Amino acid sequence: MSQLEKPVQPVVSAKAGYQSGFANEFATEALPGALPVGRNSPQHAPYGLYAEQLSGAAFTAPRASNRRSWLYRIRPAAMHSPFVQIDKGLLRSSFDEVATPPNQLRWDPLPMPVAPTDFIDGLITVAGNGSPEAQSGCAIHLYAANQSMQDRFFYNADGELLIVPQQGRLEIRTELGLLELEPQEIAVIPRGVRFQVRLPDGAASGYVCENYGSLFRLPDLGVIGSNGLANPRDFLTPQAWYEDREGTFALVAKFSGNLWQAEMSHSPLDVVAWHGNFAPYKYDLRNFNTIGSISYDHPDPSIFLVLQAQSDTAGVDTIDFVIFPPRWLVAENTFRPPWFHRNIASEYMGLIDGVYDAKAEGFLPGGGSLHNCMSPHGPDVATFEKASRIDTSRPAKVEATMAFMIETRQIIRPTRFALETPALQRDYYRCWQDFRKHFSPEQA
Repeated sequence: MSQLEKPVQPVVSAKAGYQSGFANEFATEALPGALPVGRNSPQHAPYGLYAEQLSGAAFTAPRASNRRSWLYRIRPAAMHSPFVQIDKGLLRSSFDEVATPPNQLRWDPLPMPVAPTDFIDGLITVAGNGSPEAQSGCAIHLYAANQSMQDRFFYNADGELLIVPQQGRLEIRTELGLLELEPQEIAVIPRGVRFQVRLPDGAASGYVCENYGSLFRLPDLGVIGSNGLANPRDFLTPQAWYEDREGTFALVAKFSGNLWQAEMSHSPLDVVAWHGNFAPYKYDLRNFNTIGSISYDHPDPSIFLVLQAQSDTAGVDTIDFVIFPPRWLVAENTFRPPWFHRNIASEYMGLIDGVYDAKAEGFLPGGGSLHNCMSPHGPDVATFEKASRIDTSRPAKVEATMAFMIETRQIIRPTRFALETPALQRDYYRCWQDFRKHFSPEQA
């Protein structure tokens, strides 16, 4: 072989494989014998690999909440040029640009970009609270992309990313394996894990919740018992997969609210084997085991809780991720949709598919709404009138829908973009203005 000829770099085929369970102690290898036996950091790792620990919790955290994984990679993760700051576009991690109004807010879906835009450049922050530095709070982003990431990779040092596709599939190539994602599935990418997003359908859009605080976990079930809601076996973590590519690559980092970029001479997705419990995972929302009333009254939305990020106050979470999937309604002599309410918690809602049962008009798939602390909200006039007339002696099924809610203990502060975009429905308040007065002192 002449000096001008270069050997073709072998690339393992991109085909996802999964391991079942939530936050299990996983062990997986793309090549036989790549995982060391009996120790984490041998003097010589198999295949000439480098051992590296990726920690997602304090070293001294209790065993039940301690998260870390050992990675066995072709090159150390430190092998890159110095980072330089780059433009962060409409991505935000501080939320003091504008005063937060107490108004009910709702947005139409954003249009797909015209210019070539990958997942990173397609992120737009609509609201949030807290800060990455304090490791508390969250940011709510939308993404819209029409171009796959090819030689560009990303990691987020500020928090873990909960990705909720609404339109178009995603192929998320991570250091620890491949996730294939479609609408009505979600994925969580842990803090610090490097990944790349490719678009099998050529374009995709959806939502992202960036969690600055404690890691998402499954809620305790209490009096529900040992089964129900999101079952641990339905969470899927990727098997080891790697690529050994050399060339010119860009590694983008989100750190302390800004974007930074470094050059690399190889793909960072070169982990041949790993073991541990700090890893990406995905979940199909259609597997959610819905709990509901079988007698009377509409229960609190906590029965629809998929994932939670706990705070230091018992029973009060920094983030609740709740869904409203298809389900049967059987409560008798009961107003079945969500009641009118004012909460101490703040709520951002998104619609993945269909129609939300509390809003007959105006809440569109890909759109969102924000009802902050003590802002009153509930069904619109059409929904109220319909629900007040139905025969509740018979069950009814809510079908063709999938909505979600991000609920937080702190006020969710919209960005300047969110309050100024044409997508903001400035007449949203009108959906509650035409309620008729039914009060009659003479009639009980």
